[in-house]
This record gives sequence, C-alpha cells and structure tokens, in this order.
Amino acid sequence: MAVKKWEQIPLFDIDPPEPSEPGDDSELDSEPALFDLDDAATPDPDADMGTQAQSGVDRLDVAVDVEAETGESADADSQVDTHAASAAAETAPVSRQDKLADDVDPEPTQASERGTTEPAALPPASEAADGHAVIVTAAGTYTPSGHTLTGPVDSIEKLDKLIRWATLTPLGAPAQIWIVGIEACDMLGWIIDPGSEDDVDDMEILRTRAAEELTAILHATLTPMLTAGWELRGEPGHVVHLSRTTGNFTSMVDIFIEPYVWTYWNKDFGWGNRVGDMGILGSPTAGTYLPDDDLPAAQELGRRLAWCAQHLGVLPGPTPARTGAAIVDKIKRDRTRSGKGIVVTVGGPVPPLDGEPRGDLEPAAGWTRIPDLEELSDATQLVSIDQRAAYLASAGMLEFGYGKPRHLRGENALDAARQSKTPFGLWRVTLPPGDMLALPPALPLPHPHMLADQPVQTWITTVSLDALQTSIADGGIGAELDDLDIAEAWVYPEQGRALDKWAKFLREARKVAVDTGDTAMKRFIGACYKGYIGRMVNPDMWTAKQMQHHHQPLWRAAIIAHCRWRGRRVAMRIARETGRWPLRTVTDSWVYPLPPGIDIADESDALGKMTLEKSAPLTENITVMLTDARDTHEINLALKAAFIDEDEGNI
Repeated sequence: MAVKKWEQIPLFDIDPPEPSEPGDDSELDSEPALFDLDDAATPDPDADMGTQAQSGVDRLDVAVDVEAETGESADADSQVDTHAASAAAETAPVSRQDKLADDVDPEPTQASERGTTEPAALPPASEAADGHAVIVTAAGTYTPSGHTLTGPVDSIEKLDKLIRWATLTPLGAPAQIWIVGIEACDMLGWIIDPGSEDDVDDMEILRTRAAEELTAILHATLTPMLTAGWELRGEPGHVVHLSRTTGNFTSMVDIFIEPYVWTYWNKDFGWGNRVGDMGILGSPTAGTYLPDDDLPAAQELGRRLAWCAQHLGVLPGPTPARTGAAIVDKIKRDRTRSGKGIVVTVGGPVPPLDGEPRGDLEPAAGWTRIPDLEELSDATQLVSIDQRAAYLASAGMLEFGYGKPRHLRGENALDAARQSKTPFGLWRVTLPPGDMLALPPALPLPHPHMLADQPVQTWITTVSLDALQTSIADGGIGAELDDLDIAEAWVYPEQGRALDKWAKFLREARKVAVDTGDTAMKRFIGACYKGYIGRMVNPDMWTAKQMQHHHQPLWRAAIIAHCRWRGRRVAMRIARETGRWPLRTVTDSWVYPLPPGIDIADESDALGKMTLEKSAPLTENITVMLTDARDTHEINLALKAAFIDEDEGNI
C-alpha cells in the first residue's frame, strides 16, 4: 500500500517474520505487505542486526564507547556555563507542557508561546537517520524521514519483532527506538503514577519516585525481550539500553521513552526544580519542545534526528554531552584509520598538586561593581553583550596537552616557561596584589584567584600564564616570568589542536541552524559543546576504558581561562574606544550602562566575537535601584529586574 509520509495509518497488528539466518531467504517472498517501506528505507532482511554494516562506524568500537552510559545519572558533573545553566525536572507528565516550568536563562526564540516548535519554513527531514532510528507512536511506526513502517506496537513482543525486523545500524551511537506519546507507552504497559507536585515539598522527591517507578515497571515488563536474548546494560529508565550477541557480533539498541525524559535529573537537563533544555527534545519555555499532539511531535523529532545524522554525522546521545562525546569518538576513529591528525586515547586527570586551589582550577568570571553616579547621568539603556559560542570558539583554537606530564621544580619549571612556545600544563605561580598594579578599578582583577591586598600562590594553566604576561591594555598585567615566581610545573610532552575538527563540525552545524532559523537545533548545538566541555572535569562520567580519554579537566580549565581573558581584552578595548566600563560580568557576558548612539558589539559574526545579547531601557525605577544600592548584591537585583521587565515587554 502507498502511504504518505507521516500519514496516520489504520490500526493493525504487526507480525514481521523472524529474522532469517544469514544466507537463508526462504521467508522473503512471504513477507506481509503491512511493512510498506519506501525503497530507500528498506532494511536488508538477509542480515541479522549483528552483521549489518555500520556506514563506516565499527560496531565493536561503538559497543565499547557507549559502555559507560549507565553512569549517566551521576550528579557530580560540573557544568561549564553558569551564565546559561539549565534548570531541572518537574512533575509527572500529563501533556508535554503541563510538566514544565521556566528555564533559568532561555535564549531568544521565534516562538510566541511555550511548547510551540519551529516555523513551518524549516527544511523537511532528510533520510540521513533512516536505517538508524525508528519512531513509535500509538498510531504506528515511522522512519525519521516520515516513511510509514508498521501499525501500532501494542506489546513488548511486537517491540522485539520490530527491532529485529528493522535491522537498524549504529551511527556514532547505538541504534535508537523512540517511543513518542503517553498512549504509545500505555500500549506497552509503561504507565507510572508518582503523584502530584502539590503533594510534595521538594520536587526531587517526586522525580525520584517517578524514576524508581519507571525502572520497576520496565523490569517487570521487559521479560519477553530478555527471554528472547536481549540483555540490559545498566538500570532501565527514560533510556533503556539493550544489547544482544549473535556469534561474534554484539548489537545494541537504545529505547528512548519520550514522555518520561523529565524523570532524569541531570545538569544537562535541569536544575532547581525547573525543567530546562532536554537534549534533542528541546526546551519547553524557549518554545522548542515537541508539539503536544503525538504525530506532529513524532514528525518534528524525526526532523531533528535526521538533522543530527546529516550535519553532525551521529545520532543524538541520551544527553547533549553524550552527543558531543560521540562526535569526538567519530573523529578519533576516522583519524585512527587514516593515520592523520591528533588521536588522544588516555584521560588527563589533574596531577597531584601541592596547594591545589579549592573549586575550579580556572574559575569562570563572576564580578559586579557599584557604579559611580556620573556613569548613569547620560545613560539611557543597559546592554548585555557576550561572546558568540565562547567555549566552542576557544576549544577550536587552543592547543591542548596530552600524554604523561612531567613534574618540574624551581629553575627547571622556569626554564620550561621561557621556551619560545610555552608547553601546555599547570604552573604554580605567585600572583601579585592587585593594588600594587596600575589596573583599571572598573574591571575585575585579571585572575579570579588574585587578591587586591596580598600576594597569592596558586596553580594556573598555560593560557593564564601567557595572558598575565600581556600588557594591561590587552587584558593582562604586563608581568615578567620572574615577577610570577614560578615554583613548580606539570607540563605535557605532546600538545596540539586536538578539538579543532570537533569544533569545526559543531561550528558548521550551528551555522546551518542559524541560517535556516532553526532555533531548536541551534540551542541543541550549544547544549552539546557546553555539556561536553562541562563533563570533562568529571571522571565518573567516563569510567569505561574506551571512554576515559574524555576526562580532560585541564582542557576545560584552559577553555575557561581563554574565554575569560578574551572577554577582559575586549572590555579594555571598549574602554579605550568609548570610555565606558562594565557593571557586571558572568562567564562570557558583560553588562554596560550606555548613552544613545554607542554600539559596543562586534561587527564580525565569527565565533568568540561579542554579540548583543539583550538590552533594556534604563528607567527611572532601575536608575534609583542602582544609585541606592549598598552592595553588589543589590546591583545584581537591579540588573535582573531591568532585563526581566524588558523580557516581559517582548512577550
């Protein structure tokens, strides 16, 4: 039968043939017509899932690379971008919007109300994810591009048959089955009732209860698949990781249960009892979550899966951070096979440091000051600028160290720093008191560990070591190496632009999203690089042997230091050109009070350049709040009020 893409088909049972042994085609002629696939999407029924080709991705590589996915819910990971931090999960799903609340810091979006998706002008889904993923709704099953596959999957046995029949192959991540809509879950017996948010004081109680119920009900209902030869990888939850060994081959498939993604508590997804950006599914309050109705939701999900396959070369992982890691691993495999490019195969944990600083080695910027009255006398607006895709820009241009570091002391450490090209590593230096330097008082000190009234001995990355030696006008302190009193160092034998191709993949994909007005995918790209760089610091997320190379806390520290220094350098340039100074900086954003006619954003659209984030009129009320402020906390409250008022006016 000819079925149009995404047509809602009549309800009928699926009963595909059992997968035949390799070389056995006895059942091919009798295959029922209900699997009316488009030719381009038809799988090869001659091969079992374990023997299908992987479109250039080695199956065993993928099998090992995703081994650690069961540690996904660890909450010890540290997110990089506190300025754009996500928010967290909420209540049991009634509709896709009923379980959602405000984002911490949603990006501007074209959507006018929550839960709406992208404009209809977006390009339709390609077939890039066909053969790698299947979408299941209560009405039937579909390829990501929209070709109808079967009728409804109303039992676990039929889900097993669908997976075997579809013979999906990995694409940087295991093959995927997406269950969309609560009715599709109901057909499989996957319904939970954790209670109402009104009955609990802490939303984490409700989320934990829901996650436990979901795991229990999955254990109770998956028996037919386990009996049929599938094995669970870790505890099942909003993602069910399954594997099946046939001979020498291991096949894997991940089942994503869309209505229950909210049960996953993770900094990629949320924080503070509010739902944030839920990976490929989008952000409810930014207007990029899936539509309420199941078929349009499946269609939009299919478009996004195809977009990832086409522009990133991988399927989206369970979290954006995992997607970022999948791209790294794809590049790693390609470079290993070609013998060209940097291949990092081991992690880079922080060496044992004497006097290691508390918290981050290189903290992100976070500073506020009380303005002088004359600064506000001619100002009419508050403007926030930030670096365009700041961490992605730095990741692509920095050289990172790898291999076994050497520990140097005294003159040996100083000699290493004097090389024409400073080796990547950590340096124990003494930062001079800020008050002893001719630094501008309207900017934060050049390094977060620096104090105004006393010297500080601390560890810094090579990026900060180089930055401190630049002139004050360029964001440094004009220090000589002898001034910094280098006592120790850990330096790496190899270094290079290990993330240049990774950054290029994401940069080019981001440009496609920007050029086409695809807000959902632009946000997803941002979540991928922020999440992945944030996860570099946490070894618990990369426990499998073949994933330990993702643990690179010094790379993360260098990226943060580079963005912080670039921002300070821009602030110095703005001051020279306009005489204006910022009131606040958070990570890569800077807030200025400005008079009419001054534009402090960069004209270039390159990554890392300053772009206008938002602006708000400097009203009489806000001016009073700023002038009456007794401390920086009250300044922050005034700035927050100014931008909130402006955001509400734009709704």
